[in-house]
Amino acid sequence: MCRHFAYVGPPKPLGELLVRPPHSLYVQSWAPRHQRYGTVNADGFGVGWHADGDPLPARYRRSGPVWGDLSFADLARVVRSGTVLAAVRDATLPGADGEAAAAPFAYGPWLFSHNGAVAGWPDSLAVPARSLPADELLGLEARCDSALVWALLLHRLRAGDEPPQALADTVAEVAAAAPGSRLNLLVTDGTTITATAWGDTLWYLALPGGDGTVVASEPYDDDPRWRRVPDRTLLTASRTDVSLTPLKEPEAARRARPDDVKEPTA
Repeated sequence: MCRHFAYVGPPKPLGELLVRPPHSLYVQSWAPRHQRYGTVNADGFGVGWHADGDPLPARYRRSGPVWGDLSFADLARVVRSGTVLAAVRDATLPGADGEAAAAPFAYGPWLFSHNGAVAGWPDSLAVPARSLPADELLGLEARCDSALVWALLLHRLRAGDEPPQALADTVAEVAAAAPGSRLNLLVTDGTTITATAWGDTLWYLALPGGDGTVVASEPYDDDPRWRRVPDRTLLTASRTDVSLTPLKEPEAARRARPDDVKEPTA
């Protein structure tokens, strides 16, 4: 399991968002407080951000743990952005993909992260994969479940679906094909954040005075204004507003749903 984070609001240094808080994403790479699957997020990390005047986001990704990258510490001190998406990747099976398997994945204005795992990977997604054009399959950045989930989502975005509909349909498709999957997805287009809570924790913090919105796998501090997103929920957020919509669950996914996530607590 991984941990991920998104912010939209007034420009802030990456370090203020990702490093400085007492339980920041940086700290969650070795000491997460709410992570139920896996313990150390050391198999890569990444951060993506949008800069004023450029429609395409920048990314910085590495295959090792974030705490061992001194260049990231320097970058986080000086880079500022009003839209940030970052993730640390759980220790996982050996593979040759390296930083290509580390979120965020990107295309056009979009940045994407998957916090979770596809049950029965890779066989379980053989049928959904066949729905993708050959060039989109061949263009996968990495041969991991998150990269294919991103390809399924991106196919819908490129066809013109808005992010909330694209995320909801992608989760439904993958959950039906691979019951028991954990599908906390997170995407931003530089203006809004769209996310799903599906099998693991997701929280949001509406900063006071319209100072932005944070969406994360777990709170980065003990501010009592953090709110838990119920499981099987779609979240959409701007810098001033957050809305939550229940997601319809395929029957196969409902039967395979673990008991420990049927009744999430706040």
